[in-house]
Amino acid sequence: MTSGRRADACGCPASVLYLLDSGKFRKDRDASAERSVTNMAGNKLVLEGRISITSFFLGIGVVLIPLLTSLGSHIGWVFEYFSGIRGKIAIAVYIGVVQGLLLIIYKGPLYKVAVRASFLGCAFGCGLLISFAETAWTHFGWYMCSLSFFHYSEYLVTAIINPRSLSLDSFLLNHSVEYTIAAVSSWVEFMVERLLFPELKQLSWVSLLGLFMVFCGEGLRKSAMLTAGSNFNHVVQNEKAQSHVLVTSGVYAYCRHPSYVGWFYWSIGTQVMLCNPVCLLGYTLASWRFFRERIEEEEISLIHFFGEDYLDYKRKVPTGLPFIPGIRVQS
Repeated sequence: MTSGRRADACGCPASVLYLLDSGKFRKDRDASAERSVTNMAGNKLVLEGRISITSFFLGIGVVLIPLLTSLGSHIGWVFEYFSGIRGKIAIAVYIGVVQGLLLIIYKGPLYKVAVRASFLGCAFGCGLLISFAETAWTHFGWYMCSLSFFHYSEYLVTAIINPRSLSLDSFLLNHSVEYTIAAVSSWVEFMVERLLFPELKQLSWVSLLGLFMVFCGEGLRKSAMLTAGSNFNHVVQNEKAQSHVLVTSGVYAYCRHPSYVGWFYWSIGTQVMLCNPVCLLGYTLASWRFFRERIEEEEISLIHFFGEDYLDYKRKVPTGLPFIPGIRVQS
């Protein structure tokens, strides 16, 4: 899912000149800078990161409700309990208790971090319950796990590699109206087609292909973030610092825009997983168009910043996205 309103790879205005989310720059590659990056990665996780981990797992604890009430029964009881009135009440009570506990323990900004992480953990836990229930909703459970983990891991990885840029926006839960519309549209399509064409949602091999795409896209995006290290930032930067250099190692040795590539295939994979033909087409076209424009705009800045160094890199390494060569430069 992509959009054109926010400061992330999934939604920056097309006029932005310099985007650290794509992981193009990092500190000087001299020995002292390398030691600095290594030390930062090895330091103790910042408080917000530790709180997010605790809260995320508290949210996942929702899976214990049907397990405790139906211990020893067949796996089919999971969805039956989860979808029944008693299960819904129990889950609502659990969520309320968790939120109350977090409110007592944490105050102010820390509570805001905790409540978002616990919400994502709860969504992940509910996704697990649905995933292990042998129903037509199984693949939607996979989707819930994929979506909630993506947003949570964006925050956690940022807390690890660049805590100075960490904020509530690092969850990427509020980046644009278009993103929300795209997500809701996929949910609506899944439910409507499940009612009208139930056999369409039972193509397990298609959903497994989508799950594989999601895993690969998620892994590539997070690899790009880790490669960018302390220079990764969800917030747009419009000035080139003297300490920034072009990154051509790691995943950047294989594609110039690994963060975009990961996001592209992750978003498409979610719709393959749901067997959503309409949203699959829409997501593919919208994402491809967005990243084509984004890459061309960004590479203008990269050429301006790094000149022949970037042009040489551009000639050797593809963008990583199909039929998107990047900005064309006349010799």
